[in-house]
Amino acid sequence: MFVEQSESLLTHPIHPQVMMNKRPLTAVYNKALPDLCNRELGHLPPRNFALRLGASEDLVLRLELLRNLQKHRGCVNTVSFNADGDTLVSGSDDWGVILWDWETGRIKLSFHSGHSNNVFQAKFMPHSHDRTIVTCAADGQVRHAQILENGRVETKCLAKHQGRAHKLAVEPGSPHIFYTCGEDGLVQHFDLRTGAATELFTCQPIKDRWSYMPVIHLNAIAIDPRNPNLFAVAGSDEYARLYDIRRYKWDGSTDFGQPTDFFCPPHLIGDQQVGITGLAFSEQRELLVSYNDELIYLFTQDMGLGPNPPDPGSPKSMNSDASEIGFSHGSVSSQSNMDADDKITPQVFKGHRNCETVKGVNFFGPKCEYVVSGSDCGRIFIWKKKGGQLIRVMEADKHVVNCIESHPHTMVLASSGIENDIKIWTPKALEKATLPKNIEQRVHVFDHLHWFTIGGGYDDDDVMFDDDYEVDTSDNDDDDEEEEDDDDDNDYSDYINDYDDDYDCDDVDDNNGVDDKNDDNGNDDNFGGGCNDAN
Repeated sequence: MFVEQSESLLTHPIHPQVMMNKRPLTAVYNKALPDLCNRELGHLPPRNFALRLGASEDLVLRLELLRNLQKHRGCVNTVSFNADGDTLVSGSDDWGVILWDWETGRIKLSFHSGHSNNVFQAKFMPHSHDRTIVTCAADGQVRHAQILENGRVETKCLAKHQGRAHKLAVEPGSPHIFYTCGEDGLVQHFDLRTGAATELFTCQPIKDRWSYMPVIHLNAIAIDPRNPNLFAVAGSDEYARLYDIRRYKWDGSTDFGQPTDFFCPPHLIGDQQVGITGLAFSEQRELLVSYNDELIYLFTQDMGLGPNPPDPGSPKSMNSDASEIGFSHGSVSSQSNMDADDKITPQVFKGHRNCETVKGVNFFGPKCEYVVSGSDCGRIFIWKKKGGQLIRVMEADKHVVNCIESHPHTMVLASSGIENDIKIWTPKALEKATLPKNIEQRVHVFDHLHWFTIGGGYDDDDVMFDDDYEVDTSDNDDDDEEEEDDDDDNDYSDYINDYDDDYDCDDVDDNNGVDDKNDDNGNDDNFGGGCNDAN
């Protein structure tokens, strides 16, 4: 109390009304000071104190651009932190993978991925000392890169999708297991101990659509961190599907294609104009789903539709199934009733625009207190998870923001999009940011965007790797069996190891005669590039 009065008297010694309007220090620190005192007295464990501080909205409002990581020569489609959070891995339309010391902006290592088209995802395998990286790309290949003790990198093709492979998901805590999904609807399970790929199932639409939609083109896959037996996939229809790997019989004796649960906002059931571009699980086992041409929704476990979702073509069946979970999808009044019941209504996050590209969605904060997404307007959007309030919008790309990755331990974000760089955001701003006025109406809609060509590739003058790097294209042959059996031909040993600040982009003829003209953002492209068409 003495501190509050002294500060007010010194600031406004004359006018008592001004002194009364002065915001007291206790209003600013009403949460931080008690927590600090409790920590010092031993009433609050240091870890809990750090978690509370890390979740502070004040830090979110002070996020500011720390630096741009620049060396890729195509739009950056994937960014991911290692477990310690000191290294960031990125993949790009230039077919390259780079490991960054994001705090200094220094490149630790760069190498050619071995892919023959745009790299869509690259992730570290846990407990591998950051020496094992798995990637998937527009060429459909799933590749394993191993960083050797001498700094060289060997990569090999593990399997291939028939079409673009958009995403992969690493089993939490496992140095060996991961999954991939692709536009062929196929979900594959990988075990690096054997190098074997197991085709689990091909995702199929609900029965009434089989005649005109043979498979669901998958854009996203995510694993439940609290129960790694559960994973979700989503793509070209309105449903996020949940599977339990324990139901799979490894001898192939059963059909594993039936999900254990479906998730979809009630008003989107039967809407064949929407699809899903991004999925994420929270530490609380909530499922975050980002729709193209629509909004973002947060589902809890009890919001599932069960293993047999209602048939949108049959109102009778729809209402019958809906009654089992406490609502009807068929009327405006029922929609009103659903809105009044938080248990069956997913939380909505709106304000962004997800129309042009396959955008991810993510949680942010030590306990997933916030939701983050990119937008077609080139901004990052941040909402409070509880309540869905939009609290922050940041300019992050001249065109589109596709990827936002949260640091595993601190309030740091990495973002990327159509531009060739990666942006690192830290809470270092002196002043707290405020939302632009009418931000939801001001989201810019592009009449036309220029994408990168589906053929991928770069002219010789544009490739970033050294002259002594030779690409073995034997695993790009159309014969999938031959490419999977011949692992020796898939090993790459001539990769760059560059731990210095100097990063040379020398010429190399490794494009197999492909003349790619997308060395900057102004060239024509389609969704085969880093923009990943959602439809």
